[in-house]
Amino acid sequence: MQKIPVQIVDASTFAVDSKIHVRLTEGLFQHARRLVSWPLLFIYFALVWVQVDGQPWLLFDFSQRRILLFGTSLSWHDLPLLAGIMIAGTSLLFFMAVGWGRVWCGFACPQSIWTWVFIRIEQWTEGRANIRARHENQPLRGTFVIRRISKHLLWISFSIFTAVTFTGYFIPIRELVSDLLTWHVTAGTLGWLACMAALTYLNAGLVREKICLHACPYSRFQGVMFDDQTRTVSYDKNRGEPRSNKRTADDNNGDCVDCGLCVQVCPTGIDIRDGLQAACIDCGACIDACDAVMEKIQLPKGLIRFCSEDQLANRSSTLWRPRLFAYLLVFITTSAAVVYGFSGKTELLVEIRRDRGALFHQLDENTICNRYLFKLESFNPELQQFNLSVSGLPNLRLEGTASIDAENFGQWLPYRICALTSLLTPLPARSELQVHFRTNDFELIKITTLMALNR
Repeated sequence: MQKIPVQIVDASTFAVDSKIHVRLTEGLFQHARRLVSWPLLFIYFALVWVQVDGQPWLLFDFSQRRILLFGTSLSWHDLPLLAGIMIAGTSLLFFMAVGWGRVWCGFACPQSIWTWVFIRIEQWTEGRANIRARHENQPLRGTFVIRRISKHLLWISFSIFTAVTFTGYFIPIRELVSDLLTWHVTAGTLGWLACMAALTYLNAGLVREKICLHACPYSRFQGVMFDDQTRTVSYDKNRGEPRSNKRTADDNNGDCVDCGLCVQVCPTGIDIRDGLQAACIDCGACIDACDAVMEKIQLPKGLIRFCSEDQLANRSSTLWRPRLFAYLLVFITTSAAVVYGFSGKTELLVEIRRDRGALFHQLDENTICNRYLFKLESFNPELQQFNLSVSGLPNLRLEGTASIDAENFGQWLPYRICALTSLLTPLPARSELQVHFRTNDFELIKITTLMALNR
């Protein structure tokens, strides 16, 4: 078995006491990243406020055991649909990783998006990366104290905004904001908000790349998904080596001028010239920085680019291959199954339980009653009130709430059904009866249950 070649690199960047000061750059991939991340940010903060017919468009309502999902309501019986959505999303991630590396991490991962936002705030308040690095180990004085405080206040404010928005997907956001403004929020909700805000502040502000290096499981199993034809951010050693920052007309140096910009703009602080590394999130920042340098010194772009190992070795390479097709097929199949599942989702749940304490209660020598518990849950906004009736035996009488509306959904309601036994000859031990649930004079569902009449 052929051993995987391993190259030992300097790991001083990952020291516990070091801090990476990311230098922001511009270019094709950074524009593409913003075209992906800014709409995702807008959707995250705006979607929680969207309502349809007075109901949130997206809400995980655990108190009512339902999920409001883009205008439709799901019950706890429909949880396999959410599992299907997760499987479809995971297979799409696998498809992207096999084809183009960790582009999800670099362009759409929430950890990366929030980190870039915090870096923008840091540059806006404290200055460029070289200025921040110069002041890092120096005593704070002058206006830099105000800049540092302003940075952390903005980080905390954005973290609180993030936490409130996230909580709004589980508690209606208008209700949550109203409770916060009037100080009627519960201690549990307040503790949850504080925890979420603190985690956002730590992850995006202080920890940052450590999540990608040590905590993110996706960065760990991506290696087994790559192959020699995976297009990932790569440095062309054949063209770039030997690197030198002194350029003469007759030298034999490679195109790399060893400027170090590819390291300075990397959000995880790695040197892509050392080869593929687990910390690389394929954000393309090093490509944009290197292309800008190549353009200035009038050399072809692409010294760092998205390419496969086969392409770097000048071997034949194809993007579409069986494994990639397999993940795409899983994604398409799972998505189709989820779409089909939504067409048959649960609209109404009705449960009927007989009283287990006694078979029946005899009111008089001609009347026998059975006790029941009914529970009804509607997951269709058009079905909000139901009228109840019973049939199956002569002169049946239903005692209890004859109409169930939205206020009683999800509650066990007591009922008693009585029958005149004098009309039954001979008297059976038990008999079937039907409970009818009607809305607007239209019978929606009929449930058959047993009624005990004799021992």
